Amino acid sequence: MDTTENRITKLEEELAHVSMNNEELSSELIHSAKRIEQLERKIAMLESRFSSLEDNIDAPIPNEKPPHW
Repeated sequence: MDTTENRITKLEEELAHVSMNNEELSSELIHSAKRIEQLERKIAMLESRFSSLEDNIDAPIPNEKPPHW
């Protein structure tokens, strides 16, 4: 059987691995949250632009001759 010291060493190693994985996951979560915020801002901007384009589509088209005439 393992001695108490060996068991403690194994537990410390496992804790170190878990801590490292936790830090990596936290870092990825922060990165993902920032990327999501960027994408949400871009979507809002595009929605605004599309909305303004839709408003202009409803406007009557002027009956003018093209510039090449």
